[in-house]
Order: sequence, then structure tokens, then C-alpha cells
Amino acid sequence: MIHFKAEIERFETMGEKTGWSYVFIPGVLANEIKAGCKKSFRVKGKIDEIEVSGLATIPMGEGDFIIALNGTLRKKLRKEAGAAIELSLTEDKDFKIEMPEDLEICLSEEEHLMQNFLKQPKSHQNYYINWINQAKTEPTRTKRLVMTVKAMDKGQDFGTMIRESQGKT
Repeated sequence: MIHFKAEIERFETMGEKTGWSYVFIPGVLANEIKAGCKKSFRVKGKIDEIEVSGLATIPMGEGDFIIALNGTLRKKLRKEAGAAIELSLTEDKDFKIEMPEDLEICLSEEEHLMQNFLKQPKSHQNYYINWINQAKTEPTRTKRLVMTVKAMDKGQDFGTMIRESQGKT
């Protein structure tokens, strides 16, 4: 478990990360959490007094990482960009995202759909699953399932699917 203080930062313009609030984790600290790792991994622990688990670290090059802080977490913390926070983190080795039953049914319709999904890096599988699970209404969930099936038919990763849906291909 590592303990450190950081400031919540925000990307003004950073491609798909534009507008994200995040905490920067220098490579030396990330190396204490998961030695020698250069790709995304999950952490758990505390941010201020809020228990967290399954938070993804995102590599930023040269061993440095960030953790994105979504609006829900920032509300619990009652803090925004510029605020100081205290973190106690360790690797979350128990974190696993289960495929929702409706997604599994949709992808099982044709063999290549499930194969293309399982060929995706685990992080992209998780992006799809989280995105579907975060739909607030049934019509939105259905739309996201359809978009995921179309993306798997084309063999697209999550970012490509999102960009295409926004007309940015």
C-alpha cells in the first residue's frame, strides 16, 4: 500500500481525454504499486476517506499513470480540479468485470461476434461492458448493445466505435 498526496487535475484539451478530471501518479509511485508495469492495471484503497476499488490506472508514458476521477467519485469527495486529496492505494488483484447476460446473448448470435469481442484487449472488453452497464434507460442500453454488436461485426475496438458513432472516423 502506498500513501501520497496529490492535486486533482483536469485535461483542457487532450483528445478523447478532454475534460477528464484525474490524479497523476508518478512512475516511481506506480512502480511501488505494481513493479515494472507499463500498461493499465486496477487499484483499490482510499481517496481521502472514500473506499475505492477497481479504479483503472491509465499509462501516460515513461512509467507515469493517471487515475480518472468521474463525477460520482468527485461528488463523494466533494472536490473538483485544484483540490488536494490523500490517496492510499494498492493493486486490486480481485477486480473482475462480468459480461452482462444480454451482451453475451447478442454476441452469441454469430460465432465471429464473440470471437472478435474476446480478441479485444481486456481493457477494451471492460470499456464496452462498463459503457453498456452505465446506461440509465432501457432504450439507451439497447442502443449500446446494438452499437457493440455492429462494432464486433467490424472488429472495431471501443475508441474506433465511439469515434465512428460521433462521425469522427
